[in-house]
Amino acid sequence: MAAEKRFSDLLDMVVSQGGSDLHIFAGGSPMLRISGALVPISKFPELSAEDTEAMLKSIVPQERWNSFLENQTIDLSYAHKGDARFRVNGYRVQGTVALALRLIPHIIHTFEELNLPSVLEVFTQREQGFFLVVGPVGQGKSTTLATMIDRINDSRAEHILTIEDPVEYLFTQKKSLIHQREVHIDAPDFHTALQSAFREDVDVIMVGEMRDYETISSAVTAAETGHLVFSTLHTNNAAQTIDRIIDMFPAEQQSQVRVQLAGSLAGIFSQRLIPRVSGGLIPAYELLINNNAVSTLIRDARTHEISAVIQTSSQEGMIDMDRALAELVRKGEVTVEHAFEYAMDPKTFERYL
Repeated sequence: MAAEKRFSDLLDMVVSQGGSDLHIFAGGSPMLRISGALVPISKFPELSAEDTEAMLKSIVPQERWNSFLENQTIDLSYAHKGDARFRVNGYRVQGTVALALRLIPHIIHTFEELNLPSVLEVFTQREQGFFLVVGPVGQGKSTTLATMIDRINDSRAEHILTIEDPVEYLFTQKKSLIHQREVHIDAPDFHTALQSAFREDVDVIMVGEMRDYETISSAVTAAETGHLVFSTLHTNNAAQTIDRIIDMFPAEQQSQVRVQLAGSLAGIFSQRLIPRVSGGLIPAYELLINNNAVSTLIRDARTHEISAVIQTSSQEGMIDMDRALAELVRKGEVTVEHAFEYAMDPKTFERYL
């Protein structure tokens, strides 16, 4: 019971101090991430291996505890006091249990509130296609996707299916019917859930993460067959994302995948959260829109030329990351030093300043 009380107190602290992530581990005090920086919670004493294991065990359903013991890792969502939800990963470090928790806001914000470009709304109004939000871990991909899904929910009467591991943002049905399926609870894996979606009269599909070629193949097929599909990948930019997708397939299938992707891709949005001069974080982003030129580059295996197309196609709505960073500097939102850290090509970024 003592471990559960301390765990609850730690979650209260994440909420009250505006933290985004909490790290709990044996042999040290917990650490809280605030505005991108990790801060030790020094008033909490060092935790023991028994403490951390008891904390994780208190929130893992009994039927999934054996899975954790077997696999040494587990993902789940956890509701705290009815006013906060966390995405939780439990794992082992040198034989002891550690936890990483990400706070999931209850409110789904608008594009404007998140400082995201309004052009993203165009992709929420498509009838079909494949749209990806990419970037490293912790850069707001899930939040951006939630905003896009909620915009569809606001404006269209569609059947929306989300497949997540675990379920993060909880949607309230507005104009759309929304079903949220959680991997390991509602389906054994992403691929199986995607396959069954073809028989569920679904219009819009959101796949929390594409981890293998079976899932990607099903997602591309869904986009080709009249569905609007959203997903994420841990890649750095649009060109790398396309290469990563194609490289997941066996060599003999890659030519066909290029053709499929060239025809079904709607766009790729890459984002980074940059420390803001006034405090907090603000996004910088790249947007690739799949037009005839991009489609040809994908089919012809010339993805290395895609960045140049983005740089020269701002009139079509495309957004170049280095240009976006320079604009944030000019507006006084971020420092030059921080912008340089995230620049795709420092020389190009300098030219935009």
